[in-house]
Amino acid sequence: MESRNNVTYFVLLGLTQNTKEQKVLFVIFLLFYILTVVGNLLIIVTIIVSKTLNSPMYFFLASLSSMDVAYSSSIAPRLISDLFFGENTIPFECCMTQLFIDHFFGGSEVFLLLVMAYDRYVAICKPLHYLVIMRQRVCVVLLVLSWVGGFLHSVIQLSTIYGLPFCGPNVIDHFTCDMYPLLKLVCTDTYVIGILVVANGGLICSIVFLLLIISYGIILHSLKNLSQEGRRKALQTCGSHITVVVCFFVPCIFTYARPAKTFPIDKSLSVFYTVITPMLNPLIYSLRNSEMTNAMKKLWRNKGRSSQISSLSLMKLVIYH
Repeated sequence: MESRNNVTYFVLLGLTQNTKEQKVLFVIFLLFYILTVVGNLLIIVTIIVSKTLNSPMYFFLASLSSMDVAYSSSIAPRLISDLFFGENTIPFECCMTQLFIDHFFGGSEVFLLLVMAYDRYVAICKPLHYLVIMRQRVCVVLLVLSWVGGFLHSVIQLSTIYGLPFCGPNVIDHFTCDMYPLLKLVCTDTYVIGILVVANGGLICSIVFLLLIISYGIILHSLKNLSQEGRRKALQTCGSHITVVVCFFVPCIFTYARPAKTFPIDKSLSVFYTVITPMLNPLIYSLRNSEMTNAMKKLWRNKGRSSQISSLSLMKLVIYH
């Protein structure tokens, strides 16, 4: 613990040291972050306001959008700020906080995607019992379990790295504080710790991904029992879920389900699942889901009508006076 105090801050090398490239990336990531927040908030508001989107699937989708906003916000604002101002130092405690928040929301999302796959399995394979199995209390419990799973995963990651001796090198070849880049700076043998990190991160990702593939395999196999319209609707929904699962899990598995080493491609993969995937989720779910797109159109139509009515009322009031 004494040697750890030798490092009070870390230097993040970021994505590039080129000033021009930093300004271009600043604009790109700022746009991505705005789209992420606006897109996910639009999904949340649409689901809350719309009376037709009241099934458990949309409850979990709104929860996923909330997680995406929080998950992206744990990384993107700092990345955007560093690219703009050129500031690349982060205090030790802030680094540990960022690590905890990142893995908390990322881990919660892993478990929530598994819950969403279970919801689709029940809806398609056991449609007559769907409302009984996926009643409100069960949905809330499943959501809470997702948060608890993410919290436990993050606590284990943080407790693994926090007490290790950082006694000199403090330059992290990354744009964020993550496990493997930090382990490179530890002044002790990290072989056993690396195995623990792989077990807590990579193994969880791999097992959940395998369970998701199996569940969607069962779902797709059972589609032959549905009508043509039911098959089309189920394929639309499952197609969205599978796209999100692949975009999120494949980079995560490559990053964490391997020995504790870093590769140059790691930074690009981290950008993909921390910045790009949360931005793509609203597009994937809204464009491939007719119920969602219809509800959004209805929401904006009603908003437009209410704005017109308000404008007309204001004009009448002005004319009257």
